[in-house]
Amino acid sequence: MIFRTTPAPRRQLRRVRTTTALRPLRHRLDPARVEEIPFRAADGVRLGLTRVDPGESGRPAVLLLHGHTASADMFLLPETRNLVDSLLDDGYEPWLLDWRGSCRLPYNETGQRYTYDDVALYDIPAAVSHIRERIGERPLFVVAHCIGSLTLSLSMTAGLVPGLAGVVSQGVFLTPKLAGRTSLRMSVAGELLKSRIDHIPVDFRKVGLWSKYTPLFALASRKADCPDPTCQMLHNSAWGSGASLFVHENVSEATHDRLAELLGPAPLWILPHLRRIELARSVVRWHETDGRYRSLPRNALDAAGRIDTPVLLLAGSENGLWLDSQKLCHEVLAHRQPQLDVRYTEIPGYGHLDTFLGRGAALDVFGHILDFLGERR
Repeated sequence: MIFRTTPAPRRQLRRVRTTTALRPLRHRLDPARVEEIPFRAADGVRLGLTRVDPGESGRPAVLLLHGHTASADMFLLPETRNLVDSLLDDGYEPWLLDWRGSCRLPYNETGQRYTYDDVALYDIPAAVSHIRERIGERPLFVVAHCIGSLTLSLSMTAGLVPGLAGVVSQGVFLTPKLAGRTSLRMSVAGELLKSRIDHIPVDFRKVGLWSKYTPLFALASRKADCPDPTCQMLHNSAWGSGASLFVHENVSEATHDRLAELLGPAPLWILPHLRRIELARSVVRWHETDGRYRSLPRNALDAAGRIDTPVLLLAGSENGLWLDSQKLCHEVLAHRQPQLDVRYTEIPGYGHLDTFLGRGAALDVFGHILDFLGERR
């Protein structure tokens, strides 16, 4: 007797973006005012550069740098008064860079791997150069968040972005400091998981219940107050590190529902550089032998004397990721580089991301930024 068997259906592969096309920005601005500029870094990697037309010429420009796995969307939230709104109303011309760690781009999941050296050497200087070609002699400020700020500090101490009118650094700058358990989890998880996965997702709907990522979401849900898996991964766990990215009650329901869109997967292959930075309590170069990165200082804190612009260090009092890194930075620079114009401002009741994403950020946070820029325009 011949038995006829039906072959099992082939499992559908998870769809991952492999093209370098940027996901569209979400905003409530007139589309005619939003200029998307074709842009590549010096090493050929496609990035995103966006200019918001203020409707009149001659305004000072402000470059906005997001954190790793975030994007320019964090400055354009349509559901609240965002930083771009505040800058436009206060007489500035906003520019937004989606560097290679943006979730609007596919590089965190696919494509060529990179370190923060690449962001400091290629992405930020190229964006600054392009903007200066457009604005001429007008002042150029930078407002940078998290890893965008950390990599900016490496560019600044390398002398790659001289002559900025002022820099606002949020969350972390030259002296990264993580909680002990966060640092330990990053080290252990990186070693245990690197043979199985190369990134940690945040959107449970995309990976499904029966996936290799399910244990990570289960771990993130322990002792969580919010039932949303994405919120658990970010607010309760910060991609499994045990840290918290924001104060939950500071985030509106509309923004909370968009967390999976605003923050993307975290690549595990970046952890060795991040661990080296955190252990050094300074922004240090990853590439030691590759001559292409020789212009970057081995240790940015040791080269802080090259900073030639005023700096405002901002941090929420409840920052559950970088703790008091900014306060530490201010104290260290006041001692080691007293000639620098560096000030520190702490925002009571705020965490890390909610300094930009929070429902009350326009009232509680943006005024500090605008006051600092206004003193130097």
